[in-house]
This record gives sequence, structure tokens and C-alpha cells, in this order.
Amino acid sequence: MAERSTAAVDVADNSGDEPLTAKADEATTDGTAQAEDTKGASPEDTENTDGEGERSEAVPASPDLHSGHKLAGRYRLEECVTRLDGFSSWRAVDEKLRRAVGVHLLPADHPRARSVLAAARSSALLGDPRFVQVLDAVEENDLVYVVHEWLPDATELTALLATGPMEAHDAYQLVSQLSQAMAAAHREGLSHLRLTPGAVLRSSTGQYRIRGLAVNAALRGITAERPLRADTEAIGALLYAALTHRWPYGNDAHGLAGLPKSMGLIAPDQVRAGVHRGLSELAMRALANDGATASRQEPPCTTPDELAKAVAAMPRILPPEPTFTAPPAYQRTTYQQGTYGRPSSHPSAATQPVMAAPPAPLQSRAGRALKWTVSALLIAALGLGSWQLAEALLDRTKGSDDTGVTEPNEDDKNKGEKPAPSAEPLDITGATEFMPDGSGIKQRDVANSVDGSPGTSWVTPRYEGFANFGNLPQRKQGSGIIVDLGKVRDVSGVDVSMYRSGQTTTVLAASPDASSPSTTADFDQPIVKRTVAGSTLKEKLDKPIRTRYVLIHITELPSDGTGGYRGGITDISVLG
Repeated sequence: MAERSTAAVDVADNSGDEPLTAKADEATTDGTAQAEDTKGASPEDTENTDGEGERSEAVPASPDLHSGHKLAGRYRLEECVTRLDGFSSWRAVDEKLRRAVGVHLLPADHPRARSVLAAARSSALLGDPRFVQVLDAVEENDLVYVVHEWLPDATELTALLATGPMEAHDAYQLVSQLSQAMAAAHREGLSHLRLTPGAVLRSSTGQYRIRGLAVNAALRGITAERPLRADTEAIGALLYAALTHRWPYGNDAHGLAGLPKSMGLIAPDQVRAGVHRGLSELAMRALANDGATASRQEPPCTTPDELAKAVAAMPRILPPEPTFTAPPAYQRTTYQQGTYGRPSSHPSAATQPVMAAPPAPLQSRAGRALKWTVSALLIAALGLGSWQLAEALLDRTKGSDDTGVTEPNEDDKNKGEKPAPSAEPLDITGATEFMPDGSGIKQRDVANSVDGSPGTSWVTPRYEGFANFGNLPQRKQGSGIIVDLGKVRDVSGVDVSMYRSGQTTTVLAASPDASSPSTTADFDQPIVKRTVAGSTLKEKLDKPIRTRYVLIHITELPSDGTGGYRGGITDISVLG
């Protein structure tokens, strides 16, 4: 169940949608999929606001498939997540690549089949790692199915909100990353229209990813006259819920209590004490609140791009300082107190250390004689040692050359030198393809560059005519790999195995406070300046730099000997 909650398809989350009420009793044969109760649906879920709504239409029954069925000879269905509204969604296994995937299935004669295929293919072309990627969209044997990534290590925002409100820094990261991602999607003409807590995942590295871009709305027949405004308001609602642990409408939804209907929409800092004032105002500017921000003279944010710019204009919210628990007071044991093996005569009282009395000084005649003897021996030993030292110095002076300079031996040379500490590879928690123009080339192979295996590589396609990735407009800034160290670390160098010699490469690091660097401007700390790399690219810094993200940036590719150009990266090691 834990895996289903983090990686299942968002379309299973009804959140009060009226068309799904009639389908609530249509569970799968496994008994694993049930439509959620429509109690507490928010107004935007049950009404056609801003032109948004679901088309009412007769749909055929969802395909009658069972666990073990195989699509295209490779996608084996494992568990049905939901079966409603004429389509079903599954957790499946890609037997060719041996990984879990998600699959949406619907009949080819379904009235929404064409729009689902079109939405899936458009989403796949975006190639933005901030979205759960569509891997395949196929019509085959009277079936239409869409295959997408499955993220078992990610946590759904619904589960995060169930534990209580977020810290200001976490809420800031949420609205910043979501607004930037949706702004990029809208620039490509793609909308979400179903951006609920169930559609947002947070990875183990703290990055937020959005699933169901365009596809979830197409599956449900959701449209909007103002898609930019609809997605912006949805981000505002998520920020509001993160700050207050309340849903910003009059009814309960997504496991959160709604606002009292008599009060209307009030600012988050009036709902809960201690809410960050700037984030509270930002949530109100993103929500459709009929002038609730007029007193601040701040214009509303009607597009994700405007919201992203408003977030960027805010002072950066730093994470809270870590708290350290003081170690317990040192307790002496009975063994240290000299009572080991003996029962205490006062078991209820605190044991006090017993100091032994010092031995009596040597006051007898024999004692005084012993003291004088020891003193005489010490004086004789000191005299003998001084004479031997002087003789050794004299011999060394005689054996020196005419200049009178005594050459130190090797032991003296190395005596004061400390061996330089050796650099160790740092753990890499994730890697993504560098896509400054938003389009990827070989994203599925990125993991090959950090798996430590010399037999696997991330390899570019073959480009003809020009070494700078074919001189294509979307490749003007090249490509490469961004590695994530999981947290800010001290980086002292890199050791990169290149797929082929002759690649023009630069290695850069992002600033310590960077959260989701995606352009060359985000990487402002050079590690290796622009160079033509050989089979390996190694660099040891004189002074470590602080960063979490390192970019291996390739701008020109070597010839492959057939008139084309191709390159790639075999393995990346970041040294600390």
C-alpha cells in the first residue's frame, strides 16, 4: 500500500468529482481499486468554474484485463490502481528494461481516446525532468495505452500534508519548483488542469515532480477556458494547504478540512499563527479571491510565469538551523570507582568516588639513601648523554663540505611535512540530463553515467555536419549530465570517464543555495575550465568548493570517423 500511495496514478484521486460518483462501486477483480468518496469536494471540483469542467458523455466499459496480461510483448500488468469512467490505470513491469512503470488503458473507441493519445505524445515531447515522463503512447489491438514513469521512492504531497503544515522553507521550495515547472510547460502549450496534492510527488532528494501533465485532464475530459489561470490557482491552493493544513475552500478535500463557510477565503497568516507573511500574501495573489489582495496594492498572479517571478522577487527563505541534542552527562561506573564485583553498602545513595590516600614520603634512613642514589644516577646519565651529543655534532661538522653547509638527511627533510589527504568519491544520489532548452536527448540512459560500470554509458545520438550537436537550434548550449550529491558538500575535484576522446567539456558547480539548477547561469563555480577532454577528465582543486549540484557540460562532439559526430559520458566521480 505504501508503494501505491507514492507512485500510483493520480487519476485515481477523485477529490469529489461528480462524474466518478456513479463509478464508485466498479472495483477491479483484485479488489484493489475503489473510487474515493465524493464527500468534501471543493467548489472547483464540482462546478464548471472559469470554463473548466468534465464533458458528460457516454463511454464504453473499461477494458476487461487482468494481472499478468502483457502489452506489446513487454509491459506486464501487475496491479490495477483504478478502473472507472471507461479507463483503467495499472502498475506494470517493463520486462525489457526490468523496471516498474505505470499504464493507463482505455478502448480505442472511447470518445476521449484521440485526445488522450495527443496529450500523452505532447507531454512526452516536453522532456522536462520536473514532470513524470511519458514513456510510450500506443494504439494497438483495439486498445489505447499510455506508459509513464513509476517512482516508488517518491512521496505524494497528500501524505506530506497529512502530517501537518510545512515549514516555511519547504513551502517556499514547493511553490518555487511547481510555478517554474508549470511556466515551462505552458510555454510549450501544455496545461495540467488537474494539479491536486495527488499529482505532486517529492523525491528522496527533495525535488518536486508533477505527474499527469495534460494526460489526467484528457482522461477525465477536463477543459478550461483559461488554463493559465486554472493552473496558477491550483498552485496557490497547494501553497495555502502547505502553510495552514487547511483546504482553501468551504468543503473538505484531499484529506484536509476546509475553511468555515461563514468566513470565506482569509489569508493563511490569519488561519494559523506563525505563517510566513510573504508566503501568505503570495498564496492570496495566486488564488482567485475577488480582490482579497487589494489592500496590499499587489496585482494578482494569473499565470505560472507571473507566480514564479513573484517567488523569485521574495527574499530567499533559508532552511531552519539543525538542532543538536546535548549529550547526556558523563556517568562514572562502579568499575571505574574501584568497586567492581563488590555490592554497595548503600544501594539507594549515590556512589561517591573514594580517593586513595597518598603513600607516606620516604622519611627513614634507608629512604633518604635511596633518594640520593637515584639522583646521582640521573646526573650521571645526563652528563653521558650530553657528551655523546656533542661528539656527534663535531663529527658531522668535520664531514661537511667546504661551504660549511650540513646537508640534512631524508628523515629530517620529511620530518615536518604532513601527507596530503587523499580525495574520496562522494555519494551521488541522483543524475539528470542537462537540458537548458527544455528538450532531452537520451534521458533514459542518464543512470549509466553514475552506476560505476565501465561497460555502460550515456551516449548522444549521431549528429551530422557540425560538431556542436549538429548546429541544431535546441542544442546551442550543448548537453551533459547534472549530478546531485544529496546535500551541500565540500567538493575537491572530479574524475570523469568520457565515452570518446576529443569532447569539448566544462565542469561547473552550482552555488550552495541552489535548489533546482537547470541553466548554465545557475552553475557559477568553475571546476574544470573549457577544455578538449581525453578519455578521462580529472581535476584536483587547491581549495574545495561548497555545492550540491555538479554539471559536466559538453558543447562540442568528436568525429565518429564516418562524417558524423557523437560523444557521451561513461562514469562520473565527484571527489570530496
